[in-house]
Amino acid sequence: MTHSPRPLSLRGRTAVVTGAARGVGEALARELAQRGARVALLGREEATLRRVASSLPTEALCRSVDVTDDDAMARVAAEVRERLGEVSIVVANAGIAEGGPFADSDPAIWRRVIEVNLVGSSITARSYLPDLLASRGYYLQIASLASIGAAPMMSSYCASKAGVESFAHSLRAELAPHHVAVGIAYLNWTDTDMIAGVDQHPVLRELRAHMPPPARKVHPVGWVAARLAVAVERRSSAVYVPTWLRAAQLVRAALPAVVTQLSRRELPRLAARTPFEATGLLGAGGRADEGRPP
Repeated sequence: MTHSPRPLSLRGRTAVVTGAARGVGEALARELAQRGARVALLGREEATLRRVASSLPTEALCRSVDVTDDDAMARVAAEVRERLGEVSIVVANAGIAEGGPFADSDPAIWRRVIEVNLVGSSITARSYLPDLLASRGYYLQIASLASIGAAPMMSSYCASKAGVESFAHSLRAELAPHHVAVGIAYLNWTDTDMIAGVDQHPVLRELRAHMPPPARKVHPVGWVAARLAVAVERRSSAVYVPTWLRAAQLVRAALPAVVTQLSRRELPRLAARTPFEATGLLGAGGRADEGRPP
């Protein structure tokens, strides 16, 4: 974990977490609240967001909002500022995924993954940039091992996570003169409903099973969130959960060739056992997104 030498006290500060209805977003919202932050929880599942917000030990606000809607996000940002005060921590966590062959993917679903994960992150940053500039705050972008090395059958997710990594690097350079810190969180498999969705599909389950043992391990969501909260306190420029992911950065140039070689050998064998099929959006969060207004 790389970080600023001056820790950030969270007590009395206002934090925004997108995708906060469940999974990593919910767990991180709880961690930030336990450290004394007021928390605005944004997501698509209003009833679930209310349940989470009502259980937090500090003042909280929840709003059902589509992170890809510029106007709606701007209105929510103004309300958060009015109700909870100037925002100094923003966590762009909202994300969805789909799996299956690119050739058979639904163009609308494929595009939606890019919109939520990448465009939604940029809209989140834009909505709260005035607050972050005023507070000299901290923006944490949730990325993935998929940002470092892409995998077959997850083209939209990998493209979006590579995009958010690049976006965060660019934003960090722009905001550095203004003393706003930008961090990237590289996560591996975390025990959320998205992972449950992956394992319901035989091909994706088999692909995960063929990863090296450390890379296929699923980590408890609370354990992951606690490490992210420490990264927020330290204004970390990068946090790797688990820590071995840092080593992947050192060999990332070699990963495409390695993945291609393994895929050339393994994909025909897997296809012979189970036909490859598009999964649609994965997990409960993805299903909630499918119910968005047209």
